[in-house]
Amino acid sequence: MSGEDRRHQLLEIAIDLFSKKGFAGTTTREIAAAAGVTEAIIFRHFTTKQDLYTAILDYENSTHGIDKWFAEAEVFMNARDDQGLFRLIVTKILEMHRTEPRFERLMVYAALEGHEIAVMHHNQMTREVGLRIKEYIAQRQKEGALYPTDPSTIICTVAGVAQFYAMQKYMYHLGEDKFTDEQMIDDFVRILMCGVRSNPC
Repeated sequence: MSGEDRRHQLLEIAIDLFSKKGFAGTTTREIAAAAGVTEAIIFRHFTTKQDLYTAILDYENSTHGIDKWFAEAEVFMNARDDQGLFRLIVTKILEMHRTEPRFERLMVYAALEGHEIAVMHHNQMTREVGLRIKEYIAQRQKEGALYPTDPSTIICTVAGVAQFYAMQKYMYHLGEDKFTDEQMIDDFVRILMCGVRSNPC
């Protein structure tokens, strides 16, 4: 196995075990055993556990195209398309839960254990995506297009709705067959833009 293939294998196994047992419940010895190698091989690719955690975040971001979807977000922001931007955020959150539920479970474990990877992930996302979107929302508020509140509140509203639904469906397996993601995205965005009043906007 080439060095790159071995690194990829170790990351996949680490993500799988961490998502099932958490960080506290998983040892490098278990990761090595699952990969059929010695612990020394792990530390040849990842000098420290910190390097392994960082590599997991980088691996997930590259796998799910964070840079690509941020470029998509820029298109909506440049066009002043608030609805399109919010739809993209909701869609990407649902897509992440649907295509890589292991990573979402891993992050829940990390948060519950107070693990540094949870803070690392939050800081990474805030730095790469959150600040730009917050700036955009603040500008749109100055233009009178969005509700005048702390921009973080709007981000929490958009992301929180999608996150809660995704966890219900893909982590707890509740109501899996009741609605399609497309139906829920349409409804979420309509409610986000119009509120819950019966009068159409």
